[in-house]
Amino acid sequence: MAMTELLLQTVVNAVYAASFMALVAVGLVLIFGVMGVINFAHGEFYMLGAYVVAFAYGGQGMPFLLAVAIGLVFVGGLGLVAERALFRPLRDNPLGGLIVSIGLLLVLQAAVAAGFGVRAENIPSPFRAIIPLTDSVGIPLQRLLTIVAAIVLLTGLWLFLKRTRLGVALRACAQDPEAAALQGISIDQTARIAMGVGAALAGVAGALTAPLVRTYPYMGHSVIVTAFIVIIVGGMGSLEGAVIASILYAFLHTFVTTFADGVTADIVGLLLMLMVLIVRPHGLFGKPDRA
Repeated sequence: MAMTELLLQTVVNAVYAASFMALVAVGLVLIFGVMGVINFAHGEFYMLGAYVVAFAYGGQGMPFLLAVAIGLVFVGGLGLVAERALFRPLRDNPLGGLIVSIGLLLVLQAAVAAGFGVRAENIPSPFRAIIPLTDSVGIPLQRLLTIVAAIVLLTGLWLFLKRTRLGVALRACAQDPEAAALQGISIDQTARIAMGVGAALAGVAGALTAPLVRTYPYMGHSVIVTAFIVIIVGGMGSLEGAVIASILYAFLHTFVTTFADGVTADIVGLLLMLMVLIVRPHGLFGKPDRA
């Protein structure tokens, strides 16, 4: 493959990586921004979305898109339950919320391992076609679906936050919860919406990428580490920063992986985070105070 075509294929791969990582990172930022919770179980929400597709599509033969929709609803619903049963009682105890999220992480991993085993599974892709861009460069339809779905979902979230009353309430609670409560905004309701939407975004990311990765109970580890790097680079609490940092990190990591190796790419990603923290301790789009 010529260098120009190799670069083009790497760009295509980076766009795909940025799309699903933005879904995960934006969900994590939304939960932190509104609830003030650093949710270590967010990677397990991604993992559960993949397992819903593995069960519904791979095991039961349901249409793939229906299985993805079920994954979105199931994981979003689980987020609602977790917010009400686990995080809401600890709203004024950030350390307690952090510990609970780690406990939830372990419980979800153990439950999936007990139900499905720990052996990694490969789910056949329902869309095997490759859309050619040049004679030797193409994009698999499965990856294109992920990219398009991410753009649609993130655009929908942006419109929801900017154009609806509930979206404005979420932004107000993220900026100043006490002032928002004095204006009659329900903190319980906004926290519930943030957790449900954030979990659903992670779940649909896992569901869409399930045929492209190996599905196993601990697959959320690498995803959550990358998501934390992304939101630290973008700025804790900044949705725009999460999207831009996802693109920046995905392109950097993909290009280094292509021209060096994955280990070097991981190191370069960590160096990027350290460099940003040195220059801008609150991230590229973050603020000194939690927004």
